[in-house]
Amino acid sequence: MEEKKESKKEKKLSLREVLDNAFYALKLGISFSKKIFFNIIFIAILGYFQWVFFSSVFMKNIVGSLDRGDDYRKILAYIGICGLSVGLMNLYQHYFENVTLPVELTRLYGKLYHMLFDKARNVELSCYENSDFYNRYTMAMDGADQKISDIMRRFWGIIFGSIATGFVFSLMFSIDRFAVIFIICPLIGNFVFGSIKNRFEFVRYKEQVSGNKVMNYVSRAMYLPDYAKEMRLFGVYNLLKKQYTDATDRNVDIASKYAFKNAFVNFWKITFTFSVIFEGVLFYAIYRNLVTQSISLADLTIMTSMMVSMTWILIGLFDDIVNFMKDGVFINNLRGFLDYKEKIPEDYDGYVPDSFESLEFDNVSFSYTDEETIRNLSFTIRNGEVAALVGHNGAGKTTIIKLLLRLYDPTEGVIRLNGRDIREYNLHAYREIFATTFQDFAIMGMPIRDNVLMGRHYEDEERIVEDALRKSGVYDRVVRLEKGTRTVMTKEFDENGAVFSGGESQKLAVSRTFAKPAPVKIFDEPSSALDPIAEYELFNNIAKEGSNHTLLFISHRLSSVKHCDKVFMLEKGRIIEEGSHEELMSLGGKYAKMYRRQANNYLAIEDGEEVAE
Repeated sequence: MEEKKESKKEKKLSLREVLDNAFYALKLGISFSKKIFFNIIFIAILGYFQWVFFSSVFMKNIVGSLDRGDDYRKILAYIGICGLSVGLMNLYQHYFENVTLPVELTRLYGKLYHMLFDKARNVELSCYENSDFYNRYTMAMDGADQKISDIMRRFWGIIFGSIATGFVFSLMFSIDRFAVIFIICPLIGNFVFGSIKNRFEFVRYKEQVSGNKVMNYVSRAMYLPDYAKEMRLFGVYNLLKKQYTDATDRNVDIASKYAFKNAFVNFWKITFTFSVIFEGVLFYAIYRNLVTQSISLADLTIMTSMMVSMTWILIGLFDDIVNFMKDGVFINNLRGFLDYKEKIPEDYDGYVPDSFESLEFDNVSFSYTDEETIRNLSFTIRNGEVAALVGHNGAGKTTIIKLLLRLYDPTEGVIRLNGRDIREYNLHAYREIFATTFQDFAIMGMPIRDNVLMGRHYEDEERIVEDALRKSGVYDRVVRLEKGTRTVMTKEFDENGAVFSGGESQKLAVSRTFAKPAPVKIFDEPSSALDPIAEYELFNNIAKEGSNHTLLFISHRLSSVKHCDKVFMLEKGRIIEEGSHEELMSLGGKYAKMYRRQANNYLAIEDGEEVAE
């Protein structure tokens, strides 16, 4: 994702960076759902109001009324009014938690993941070949919606928790100034030991991400139909099981590495948060009441109630602070992903090409890593020509197509369309010049017609789809289906869906290129899964496309390139021979040798005449 790989050890975020990340998430949350935002504020106010009111004001009034001997009906009325008020508050809170929040979180989830999906689509293709990208993307996607809503809760929890703490603290101080010393205990328990514990948990989470990816992959493989046959016919199930077991064992080892540390820190967190303050205050109050007789039973009751309330308020406050900081660290992955500046953004703007005249590679070089895949490549394809890229696997043929489509940019050199650097064009408009079928195509889990049109809309869509399916040779298969072109291409969503063979799927993918009205048609190994008869028919239809289109295709079967205007023979990212089929055969070089070998192996010649060339 970045030109230089980041160090495996991620730099520790500063407090300011963590806070910036948290406030970034807060802004996202507000923009996604104002209803959640304002309801969370109101609920935070009500929650802390109840803690403060019942531990101090309520208890003080009840104890005071009992000491004064007030009429019991007055006391019961006061308790009833307070109870009714609390009931209404709780009713509102439960309504929000169980009705409003699930609906709004679903909306928030949808808006957030649309943003993430748009970003994932917009980043350049090289990101998908970077394992660090997947780790960051995984962590960015991992419960991001819940973390954003949590940050909103934590933020207002901190604000109103601090106000409540100050109020209860002042009341306690007015009763006994020394009792407030015990407040230090939950501070140490939550802020010191709690922070250490959360740091351990985050580090453990990061170290387990790679193992979780493997486990998720194996889990998908166990229920997706794509893997069903291989698992039943081969020993791949045991390999997948081993992958899952190894990943689980690694995660267990990582968890074990932090288990004792977490247990040790958690022990001291609980001790300081609960044991010391509860037992300490109780002993202190009893001592003052029974031994020194310096505090009344009423004040002892109120002080104990407020101390318990203060403890829980502090626990909540520092839990909010620690988790607010922790979520701020997690959000760093989300923010880093969303703020990433794409090198080839899908919304890249520029000139809009109005026609296709020529495509030129001028001393183009490219490398995925440190090793060059394409070296000083130069060639030109003009309007109306039929050209082919041939060569052994790994020669760089598909990489040239990816560079041509600007899925990557060259490391060196320039690619020109109509004499202009393709980087100067509006990316979407530039790619509309080409209709492409890659060898590693993907069939989408949607109706056949959508698999052909691929999101594009035309005036006469049914005719276009039918014509494309006929040209690719899969129409007869489609019309036998009950729903025809409306049939969904999977049984995962629809029990009446279709599952095509490899050859049928390839024909369906090829039909996309036939359907798109682009001046340049590109076919990357369009017949690799087809039998000879189907291949012959397909190439006849492709040849017909060449009458009014520019064609560029990759084929490992050289018999299919015999009628091309230009053939480029590639080896290790370089063009070693170029010309028409007849010209290359007359050279007697590597192309001719490769053609004769295929002719002998596949009988891909007529009456054996070509073998003697």
